Amino acid sequence: MATNVRIRNTAHTVAGWSAGILTGVDEPIIRDAAAGDLDVTTLYNILRLRVDVFVVEQECAYPELDGRDLEPGARQLWAESSGEIVATLRMLDDVTAVRIGRVATAASARSSGLAGRLMQRALELAGDREVALDAQSHLQRWYERFGFARVGDEYIEDGIPHVPMRRSA
Repeated sequence: MATNVRIRNTAHTVAGWSAGILTGVDEPIIRDAAAGDLDVTTLYNILRLRVDVFVVEQECAYPELDGRDLEPGARQLWAESSGEIVATLRMLDDVTAVRIGRVATAASARSSGLAGRLMQRALELAGDREVALDAQSHLQRWYERFGFARVGDEYIEDGIPHVPMRRSA
């Protein structure tokens, strides 16, 4: 039987914030909450970042708002710095596994390690459950750092090559 992934809203200060990528801003804080528990402004800013990265920057016209953010087991994780959301990912409860997706980082915060810190937090929240994701192919090695392994053939989604990946429980 699947366990629910709901954890209370938490904040974690990012230790060792010294990459210097976001100069002149506060040390980022990693936060997580069920989508239904988010205030409107936070949810809007998470969705805006995802649209900025996936729809605008990657030039993929697709339904970013797919309805899954409002599922009972859905969680949003995000990194916030100086009041701005600079990275995010989404966790879903797919019954047999936790599904991670919508991993996005603002251009100004890339190479800062924030996406990795979000992944670490997501894996903590997943606990002893299997975790699945569909990675953009060029990021396969990055996900392998977190224990994910490719489990199928490459496919094209919205014009971008992807690979299915899983991390054992």
